[in-house]
Formats: sequence, C-alpha cells, structure tokens
Amino acid sequence: MTPPPVTPPPVAPPAIDDSLAWAGDGAAHLRGLMTRMGEEAFGAPSLLPGWTRAHVLTHIARNADAMINLLRWAKTGAETQAYPSREQRDADIESGAGRSPDEIRTDVIASSDRLADAVRAMPKDRWTAPVRNPQGAELPAYGVIWGRAREVWIHAVDLDVGASFADLPVPMLAVLIDDVGARLGGLAGCPAMVLEDLDSGRTVAVGPGPDGPDGPPRDLGTVRGPGHELAAWLLGRSKGKALRTSDGARPGPLPSWL
Repeated sequence: MTPPPVTPPPVAPPAIDDSLAWAGDGAAHLRGLMTRMGEEAFGAPSLLPGWTRAHVLTHIARNADAMINLLRWAKTGAETQAYPSREQRDADIESGAGRSPDEIRTDVIASSDRLADAVRAMPKDRWTAPVRNPQGAELPAYGVIWGRAREVWIHAVDLDVGASFADLPVPMLAVLIDDVGARLGGLAGCPAMVLEDLDSGRTVAVGPGPDGPDGPPRDLGTVRGPGHELAAWLLGRSKGKALRTSDGARPGPLPSWL
C-alpha cells in the first residue's frame, strides 16, 4: 500500500467544548436528513463523483469507527490507526453501500452513539495525547472531535438532499473557513487571496502556495461572498458562481484541500 501524502494541520483545532457541540449538532442534523430520505433516495447519486448517497452515509458510519480507534490510541497509548488501510476503508464503504436503507440508517446512528460513548470514556488528561489522522498528520486527541464535526456537516451537504453550508453554526463556519483556507495556503498552485465574508465582515488571508505545475500561483486579490458560499468553494463543493474577485470576475477552481 502506498501511504497517502501527509498534510500537516496548519491551524490548531478549536476548543473541545466547541467541537463537541458542533459534532453533536451535526449528528442530529444528519439523522433528520436520513429520516426524510425515502427508500429510493439512497441509491441516487451524491455530490461526490462515483458515490451514491448510500456510499456517503456508509463512509460517515465508518469514519465514526475510525475516530473511535484514534481515541483508543490516545486513551491507551497503544497505536491504533484510524483505518487498517486505504484499501480496506474503500472496500468497507463499497460493500456497505449495497445494504438496505434501514441497515444503513441503523449503522449511522449506532456508530455515532459508539463514538459518543468513547468520548464520554476519555480521561480528561488524555485529550492532549498525540495521534495521527487518516492523512498521517499528528494532532492532539481533541482534534479528532473537530475532524468529526467537519465530517458530518460537509457530508450532509454531499448527500444532495437540501442541506447547505448555510446550515452550519455560524461560529463553526468561521473556523471551517480558517482551517480549510490555511490548508489550501500550503498547497502548490493555491492562489494568493483575501477572503471577505460579506455576512460577518471577516477577512482571511490565504496563500500563495508554492509554485505548481503551471508556474507561480495567481493573485486573486479579494474574493468576496457570503460565508457559506466561500466555504463551499474552498471545499470544492461549488464553482464559486456566487463569489467575485476584486476585478468582478469569478474566482475559478482551487487545488483539492484534502
């Protein structure tokens, strides 16, 4: 197996109490979406190429188990990778996506509940223990909860059943933009830009990243738009049609953030 490229987390994870609240809200949001999905909806395409909604939901369930593995690592000190391998992760998602809608719903809820139990069982002094996320980056155990919050809210949008980044708690949306913007700023070809959230007035400087295959990165100047539209573009979930650069143009595509 070829290991994935390591992407170090460029910003510290948010406080654990915030991440726990956002992860809990995200789990409830996801359950509501699943409840409203009809049987036939599970086999329909998601926003992720090649994945149905059943694939996305199965991935969310297996991600909960992966986060449990990382918390076990932090709790015991015995290294426990999130996934046995990338190949096993992909195979589990593929096979799990073929189950019935009831089985998938039950799995998503049960795995989320298992993760909540693992969180409650964590000794307070182990939340700063170092672990490595699925991308190979080292982070404190409390960063696992931020990763889970991010996972459920982003993939709720990927289900393509009416959720959007406007649904995120406003403070979480700000942290998400900071986090993803900082990751992108370390990638080859990421343009230099200042993100301006027209809802809050916040500005965030991003890039420029190292030279890419096409030469030095562009300079987009200021990219303006509502916060949820900025997040969707940064995450590759939109083409940025609702955003404008300093010269009034659409900003164009970005490198993949993860």
